[in-house]
Amino acid sequence: MTASGERVAWIDRARGAALVAMIVFHFSFDLSLFGLVDWQVSGQGGWRLFAMAIAASFIALAGVSLQIAHQGGIRWRGFWRREAILVAAAAAVTVATHFAMGSAVWFGILHAIALFSLLALPFVFAPTWLVAVAAAFTLAAPRFLTSELFSHPVFYPLGLSPTRLYALDYEPVFPWFAPMLVGLILARTAPLPRAKPVQDLLARMGRHSLVIYLVHQPILIGLVLLYTRIAPV
Repeated sequence: MTASGERVAWIDRARGAALVAMIVFHFSFDLSLFGLVDWQVSGQGGWRLFAMAIAASFIALAGVSLQIAHQGGIRWRGFWRREAILVAAAAAVTVATHFAMGSAVWFGILHAIALFSLLALPFVFAPTWLVAVAAAFTLAAPRFLTSELFSHPVFYPLGLSPTRLYALDYEPVFPWFAPMLVGLILARTAPLPRAKPVQDLLARMGRHSLVIYLVHQPILIGLVLLYTRIAPV
């Protein structure tokens, strides 16, 4: 949302498209998890690339929104309100996955966007070349900074431990802060026509992305469980 109350319509639609892709991925994962299909929806191959593209899209779009919202000066009240909502939602995901899946999401996409939004604030006002250098460094860092020194759980959000950690959803600072920085650059360099909010389905989904993110998996899993109960053997 811009200061004048207008929106960049394509951001709403892009976020809606990312939500559709996420729902497709998670529904496929659920069907595989319950043995209803023989697809290997795991952390390998094309499915892994699909999941990474979805996560990168959400993070980059968060960067675009951050740049647009605060490039004229940080709107602290709105920023902290959004941060509080993200932190609360991330905590809810951690608690829910702990009890429902037995493997809690400790630093997933919501945790990442909350932290990355804070880390990215100084870059909103930095020269574009510096933002690009920081993005490149963030992408490359796991190749030369990975060390046993970062194996302690306190460094879990950094992603620099040589031991690969199993997690249902995990987007650590290195390398996932890079898409946020790329989003800042995109907001500065791409044509972003403003318009009053559009009402097509994708745009509406994009404007309610957090709610959809939080409720879509319980709904999908509920539908799959219902099918397994009523489907003929």
